[in-house]
Amino acid sequence: MAFGFAQAFRTLGRLTLAGAIGASLAAGDVGAEQRPPSPGSAKARFAGVSLPTQGPAQPIGFYAKGCMTGAVALPTDGPSWQAMRLSRNRRWGNPAMIALLERFSQDAVKYAGWPGILVGDIAQPRGGPMLNGHSSHQIGLDADIWFTPMPTRRMTPQEREDLPFTSMLQKDKFLTVNPKVWTESRARLLMLAASYPEVERIFVNPAIKKKMCDTWTGDRTNLGKLRPIYGHDSHFHIRIKCPPGAAGCTPQAPVASGDGCDKSLAYWFTPAPWAPPKPPKPGAKPPKPPREMMVSDLPKACAAVLDAASVASMQAATYGGPSAASAFVAAPAATPADDDEALPDVGPVPSDKPAIQ
Repeated sequence: MAFGFAQAFRTLGRLTLAGAIGASLAAGDVGAEQRPPSPGSAKARFAGVSLPTQGPAQPIGFYAKGCMTGAVALPTDGPSWQAMRLSRNRRWGNPAMIALLERFSQDAVKYAGWPGILVGDIAQPRGGPMLNGHSSHQIGLDADIWFTPMPTRRMTPQEREDLPFTSMLQKDKFLTVNPKVWTESRARLLMLAASYPEVERIFVNPAIKKKMCDTWTGDRTNLGKLRPIYGHDSHFHIRIKCPPGAAGCTPQAPVASGDGCDKSLAYWFTPAPWAPPKPPKPGAKPPKPPREMMVSDLPKACAAVLDAASVASMQAATYGGPSAASAFVAAPAATPADDDEALPDVGPVPSDKPAIQ
C-alpha cells in the first residue's frame, strides 16, 4: 500500500522530519508532563497516595479523566510475568485488568512462543492523573507491555529500574520497523492480546501497525484493534472495556469496523500530524495556556476516593491474596525464544497520548 512517503519527505525534508520524530518521541509529551505539579493539583494528590481504597472495585470516569476504588496490585513476579519500574507504584488496576494480564502472560507462553511478559505502568493505587508519562491509565483499565521478552531469571528491583527500553524502529528511517529487532513472535504476541473480547484497543507505533498490515497472514479479525499512535515503539498499550456493572465508567467509542489498514493509517505517514497550528485570525484573542488539572476537574466521586480509608497493606491488596505478593520471587523463569535473544540498543522513551484514539 502507498502511504505517501515521498510526498512527506519532499514537503518537510527527510532528515528534518526523521529528526523531529526522534526528538518528539524522546522528549515531547513525556518531557512536557515532567514539570513539577502544584501541591493541590490532581497529579500531586493522587500520586501522593500509596495504597488503594477499601471496598469494591469501581472505575470512575474516563480512561484519561478519572479515578478508581478497590484496586488490586499485580504481583511483582509470576510464572510468566515480571513487573517493571516498581518504584513508580503503578502496578495497580481493576481486578478485571489484572486477571487479564495474568491470563495473557500464560497464553503468551503457550500460544505465542513468548517466554513471559514484562509489565510496565498500569495505574496508581487510586488511579487519577500521573506525575509523568501518561495522559490515560487513570481508571485501572490500561496497561503497558514491553516488547522486550522476559529474561530467563528474576531481575532484582534495581535491574527493573535500570533495564532500558528497546525500540522496534530504525533510527535512521522515517517510521520504519527495524528488521533486525522485529520478530514473528512479537506479531503473534500483539494478535494474541487483541484476541480477548474484553480488549478494546491496543496502541502501537504507526510503523508497527503498518508492519502488521503488510505482513500478518493469519486471522485479521482483530487487526483493527491495533491503533496507531506516536510513541509505543518499545511497548504496546492494552486497554480493556468498562467491566459489566461499572455504572460510573465512561466507555470509549468502539473501534471502527475493518482492519484499520486504510486512510486512517496513511495519515500518520504524511506531514499532517507534524503541521504547526494555524495562526490566529487578526484581532483574535490569544488562546489561554493549558490549565493544570485539579481534583475538581475530575468526576465528583474522585474527591471522596482520595479521602477514603486505605487497605491495611500492599500485600493485603495484591491480586491472588497476600501470599501472591512473594510466592514467585524465586521461581525459575521460562527460556526465551531463540529469535528474541539478541536485542539491540535502547530506543526513545515511549510517550503516551491514547486519548484521541
